[in-house]
Amino acid sequence: MAGFLIFVLIVIIVFILAGIKVVQQYEQGVILTLGKFTGIKQPGLRVVIPIFQSIRRIDMRSTPIDVPKQEIITRDNVTANVDAVVYFRVVDAPKAFLETVNYIYATSQFAQAALRDVTGSVELDDLLGKRDEISQQIKAIVDTETEKWGIDVENVKIQNIELPQDMKRAMSKQAEAERDRRANIINADGEKLAAQNLADAAGIFAAQPGALNLRTLNTLERISTEPSQKTMFLFPVELIDALRGASSVIRGDGDKK
Repeated sequence: MAGFLIFVLIVIIVFILAGIKVVQQYEQGVILTLGKFTGIKQPGLRVVIPIFQSIRRIDMRSTPIDVPKQEIITRDNVTANVDAVVYFRVVDAPKAFLETVNYIYATSQFAQAALRDVTGSVELDDLLGKRDEISQQIKAIVDTETEKWGIDVENVKIQNIELPQDMKRAMSKQAEAERDRRANIINADGEKLAAQNLADAAGIFAAQPGALNLRTLNTLERISTEPSQKTMFLFPVELIDALRGASSVIRGDGDKK
């Protein structure tokens, strides 16, 4: 009799210990009683009835999942490989457990489909230059679909975009041509500005009779320190103007005679 009581006592103790569960701070426990959802256990030490009840712990933390590399064809018929990362969080533990077999796998699969659909509907230039906008479109699609599973998609980021080698070479040539075009425009603007400044300087020299002589002397002073085989003779501009005036007077007198 004593042995039977000890056996019963041991069974009761094991039964009670089997019903003690610990739910971590970042989890929620979904309780099923006889296979039917009956409630949620919050973090802490919790007790369930063995055999009749079961508990499934659901992680409520933000979870990142990698979207595998997808081969896509953009709207302008360019083949590329694109991958991404999705950050999501369970906000309704019963839905995440009851509405889908594996909410992480389901979210990953739907993110792959959304990634192919969205990136395949844009041109390559938009795919390369508007990553954030495309990521937000993917997030909106995935978030709408996974809401019924009690999941909130926090963010979607496109990570890598791999292009064929011939496309990379073509884009490199295009970028080089664009740089050359900009350089030519800058050079042309510089030449235009220089020509305008020279024209303004010529106007100033023409308005001041002695200015050109001073400029010439300044130039000679700078080059006089360098050895040279040439000899330079300077004539004042006023002398040349005087000679021209005298010549015109002589021609005028000759015409009168």
